[in-house]
Amino acid sequence: MKILLFGEFNRTHWNIKEGVRHLGHEAHVVSTRDGFKKVNVDIEIKHYFEGYLLKKLRRLFIRFFNIDIHAISVKHQILKNKNKLSGHDIVQFINEAPFDFSRQDQLHIFKQISSWNKHSFLLSAGLDYPSVKFAFDKQFRYSILSPYFEKKGSKKDFSPALSYLTPQHLILHNYIFKTIKGVISNDLDYHIPLKGHNKYLGMIPHAINCNEVTFNLIAPTNKIVIFHGINRQNYYKKGNDIFEAALDIVKEKHGNLIRISTVEDLPYHEYITKFDEAHILLDQVYAYDQGFNALEAMAMGKVVFTGAEQEWLDYYNLKEDTVAINALPDTNDIANKLEWLILNPKKIQEISHNAREFVEKHHNYIDIAKQYLEKWQSQL
Repeated sequence: MKILLFGEFNRTHWNIKEGVRHLGHEAHVVSTRDGFKKVNVDIEIKHYFEGYLLKKLRRLFIRFFNIDIHAISVKHQILKNKNKLSGHDIVQFINEAPFDFSRQDQLHIFKQISSWNKHSFLLSAGLDYPSVKFAFDKQFRYSILSPYFEKKGSKKDFSPALSYLTPQHLILHNYIFKTIKGVISNDLDYHIPLKGHNKYLGMIPHAINCNEVTFNLIAPTNKIVIFHGINRQNYYKKGNDIFEAALDIVKEKHGNLIRISTVEDLPYHEYITKFDEAHILLDQVYAYDQGFNALEAMAMGKVVFTGAEQEWLDYYNLKEDTVAINALPDTNDIANKLEWLILNPKKIQEISHNAREFVEKHHNYIDIAKQYLEKWQSQL
């Protein structure tokens, strides 16, 4: 089969591509490089309006002429690559709205790409209407919108998420779900809101290529290194404020036993090398399951504070805090769990081994690729 994977976050589609290629199929990833992350793609859609002056020029065109030159540029690049983007048996879109421009322009792109290929699918791997609506209606115990309800940050901080509830997005969402053969989720945060939907084909976990991720167990013989990577744009949505408050507590009590490494807005390849020396990685708070970055860190042998809720424990038949540490939106709870690890360094080694084994067993990129092929072929 010929497969086109449209859009990318981290290496989500890239690893699926590597898996299906290993199984003898042709596959390509087409996307921007996900902002500052600079992820790998086969066919790059360039974002020419990221620098300060070009951003300003773009805003001026929108304000005075109601023209988005970024949207025009992306549509032109897609049309220019029509031959490369056409004639696939499968096209899978990674998100309902993968670009930062109007839903009307994104609908145009979806229609275009869908019409050039045989069968369209959607991967629910980030913000979309079902997950944001579920969170907005407070059907999760907590969610990325919890800080919004708690009046943390500014309205601008949450506008990307809330844009999925606008009438303009609903038009796009309804058209996509009417057109696609099916939607697949890749973790429980997107699986739970989609359960029962007539187009939902089920969850396939993130694909991780452990051959490219070196297991690096660092014995905590001196100071325990805690790594905290901040994406400034998602500061409250990831719970970075809670992590920082918890770090202040453990630094006050055990500063002589730990070293804290904090970085901000690093490209993907720099990010994964920066936490190489860490024993513990603080990933995100408002999640039930692990995202891509957390899983790669777990494959490297890091003890990761992330989504590891009861639903996740039940799904994989695990015991609490044996593979990953569930990071609740509670400063004292996170501080207590950090203290537990700092004072019991053998636990760090034990969880490190468990984390690597878990990723190898449940997220192997070739096994995951087989599941995608089965899901796609079941709808043809």
